[in-house]
Amino acid sequence: MALNSAHAGKGVLIYSGESIILFCDHVTMEFGGQLPAEMRGSKTGRLYLTTHRMIFNNKESKDSLQSFAAPFFSLKVELEQPVFGANYIKGVVKAQPGGGWTGEAKFKLTFKHGGAIEFGQAMLKVASLASRNMNSSFQDAPPPYTPPAAGWSQAPPPAYAPSAGGYYGWVPPTNTFPDRPPADGVFMYDAPPPYPGISGQNGYGFTGATGMSAADAKAQEAAQSAAQSGYYDPSAPQYAYVPPPAYSESPPSYDAATKKSQ
Repeated sequence: MALNSAHAGKGVLIYSGESIILFCDHVTMEFGGQLPAEMRGSKTGRLYLTTHRMIFNNKESKDSLQSFAAPFFSLKVELEQPVFGANYIKGVVKAQPGGGWTGEAKFKLTFKHGGAIEFGQAMLKVASLASRNMNSSFQDAPPPYTPPAAGWSQAPPPAYAPSAGGYYGWVPPTNTFPDRPPADGVFMYDAPPPYPGISGQNGYGFTGATGMSAADAKAQEAAQSAAQSGYYDPSAPQYAYVPPPAYSESPPSYDAATKKSQ
């Protein structure tokens, strides 16, 4: 993941071909562990789930951390439903080389107006789908973060909302998260993502009646049953896990990370 690489002014900055699946305002993000100064403390802002990663944008313009972006291969996530208090998402994220910090950090996401479990389940689902498109280059090490050399501009309409037909038989919980980002708050690099997303492509491609790209439609039948696989167990909604790709060891658990930092 990378610090301060996914914002432009007061808006979010995404790659060419990347699109926003879910958007939620009034989310608090807290980090823990041995961290650089800009990652310390509680941050409040907007959370985006895209076809390629999770992005947090800070609403405090004077904070030294304005954005936090984490590709799915760098995350381990758990969903928490405490008896007392609000539900939340917690996990561990590994830094990308060149991303502005090193090592790993634990994090916690709290949703002021609810929806933590639904957002977490969606995050895990998209991560599961995206992980199938990682090729052999991911087996040894994650790609380093390299700032795109190309410029950026306001994003086109396909970047603002999920595919109308869903993804491989899965439909995002837009009933829980009906809001979309402000029309003047989404910007896009001219460069494509440096890693695969949910469709395995860098561009939008052509869409048919289902709203899916041609490659998505072709792969849907083969992928649909796999997309139902057990990355998440409905009988135990308090816990979910994204199996790490083969390129590296998995991050430590949230508890292990906590003990290490103490």
